[in-house]
Amino acid sequence: MLRPKRRGAAQGARPEPSAANPLHGWKRAFCEYTVVCGLSPSTARMREVALTFFIRWADERGLKHPAEVTRPILQRYQRYLYLYRTAQGKPLAYTSQSSRLLPLVAFFKWLTREGHILSNPAADLDLPKPPRQLPKHLLTIEQVEGVINQPDTRTPEGLRDRAILEVLYSSGVRRSELVRLKLYEVDTVRGTLMVRQGKGRKDRFIPLGARACAWVARYLNEVRAQLLAADTDILFLTAWGEPFEKGRLSELVSGYMRAAGIAHGSCHAFRHAMATHMLEAGADIRFIQVMLGHSDLNTTQIYTHVAIDRLKAVHALTHPARLERTRREDDATPGPGADRGAEALLVALAGEAEDEEV
Repeated sequence: MLRPKRRGAAQGARPEPSAANPLHGWKRAFCEYTVVCGLSPSTARMREVALTFFIRWADERGLKHPAEVTRPILQRYQRYLYLYRTAQGKPLAYTSQSSRLLPLVAFFKWLTREGHILSNPAADLDLPKPPRQLPKHLLTIEQVEGVINQPDTRTPEGLRDRAILEVLYSSGVRRSELVRLKLYEVDTVRGTLMVRQGKGRKDRFIPLGARACAWVARYLNEVRAQLLAADTDILFLTAWGEPFEKGRLSELVSGYMRAAGIAHGSCHAFRHAMATHMLEAGADIRFIQVMLGHSDLNTTQIYTHVAIDRLKAVHALTHPARLERTRREDDATPGPGADRGAEALLVALAGEAEDEEV
């Protein structure tokens, strides 16, 4: 893998081969600038890791100063990432390649603006375009209910876990957002949830369903005081009275999914399920965008490709290659509601086509 090996702190441990490369000085200044200009510390860490990889690669080729890095050199590095193979012989995903290259583009833009180099070698670099993939794990409503009903709510941990699963499904919050939720950010009376400093350092105020509110209220009234070991305002606590770490929460959720017979998926599967199920039930795509906290509607529109129920209804209503049967009272034919829903979707699609022609 590209990630550098962690070295022990024992005396005699050999430093990284590129540790003395002067490029590290510019890297540190750039990462400091990243935080100063208002980006998150996680963005600064991501940039630091990506630049460290590049500096190691550049050090092996004798590059010590940003002015020595030209556009052909960056293209060689991009080709190196494309041809790289992990220990398992697999190539890097396009998203991984982009995560290595995007910090470089920002780094050289900063170097040019600060006057450290005269021109930006990364200005016209063609970045790999990640393919738009559908979510890998799409849970049905029945599967979600099967997972949510797994915790033993007669125990304190089980009741807490039921509340966690209900919040994940009802609100669609990210794993990192849930572990940071504070007591005063969830209002079980009004049925609201405030996400502070979510992805992109943006706040959002979203609804929380009545069922999720009921389970959170039970958790607060019956369980949280038993788990509390130190003074903290974090909502969900582990059995040791501490806030959850992201990895620990993923293990908890995936364990319940395995118990329900679902082989893959974790917290993010509930986020996908919430968006898909609400879209299939008729929710507007822009409402889903607000719920998920997407800054770009194109990111949310991926769920229109997996909301299959209405598309199946239209297909069954309009496609000529359907199975013709003699109508009998016991035929499993779609109800009138399904026909009306399919017809309404056809009308909406026709309206969109007219708008495009205009």
